[in-house]
Amino acid sequence: MANNDGSSSGNPGLGGAISMIGGVMGTVKEKWSASGGSELLSSVSSQIPQETKSMFGDAQKKIFNRQHLRTPVVYFGIGEERPFYVEKTIPLLMPRIKHNVSFFYMNYMLVAAVLFLLTLLISPSAIIGIGLLGLAWAYVIKATQDGSTTIKGITITQKQATIGMLAISVLVLFKLLAHIFWWTISTSGFLIGIHALLRDASMHKDQEDIVEMSGDLALGEDAAFLNPVDGKGADVI
Repeated sequence: MANNDGSSSGNPGLGGAISMIGGVMGTVKEKWSASGGSELLSSVSSQIPQETKSMFGDAQKKIFNRQHLRTPVVYFGIGEERPFYVEKTIPLLMPRIKHNVSFFYMNYMLVAAVLFLLTLLISPSAIIGIGLLGLAWAYVIKATQDGSTTIKGITITQKQATIGMLAISVLVLFKLLAHIFWWTISTSGFLIGIHALLRDASMHKDQEDIVEMSGDLALGEDAAFLNPVDGKGADVI
């Protein structure tokens, strides 16, 4: 009998794969903490000069500033008279693209990330591959939980096994996610390009774009434009 309750039982394979990955990731996290993986990362981090870490930290704070994530109202120009139109003048088109990229860059990154995740969810092979990679990590961590393991008479320390798995993981993820990566780049690039070309956001500025005025502006009762000569004053609309 058909199941018409609208539940996720229509795709048990995908649901089971996601549940398996969740369990594997939890196990890997526990084993990683127990095997001293955090200490290894801390040791690597301690070798990086403080100036380099400070430089990257400042850059991260500046780039990933949540205040630069524009609301949907601003992103789509909701309520504006002409938020999107084709600019045919090249000298005006280039500044528009430059302004949109610098003003909406956080939104563009979010669009690319969402497309990547959606593409990943509809790629069962990538999900299964990531799950198998997680199982491999769990096996390696369990095998070296005493500090080392012996394979065919060769002793492999926990540190060596971790570094080897990191290298293997990079290669496997690159192979698994290559098509997803290029699909995300092409799709998000098209959507972002259309938005950057057509969106007129010249009325929106960041604090960095504001021009500070300096000098004193003294407007007393004797100002010239307030006291027109021979009845010739400014036209009042």
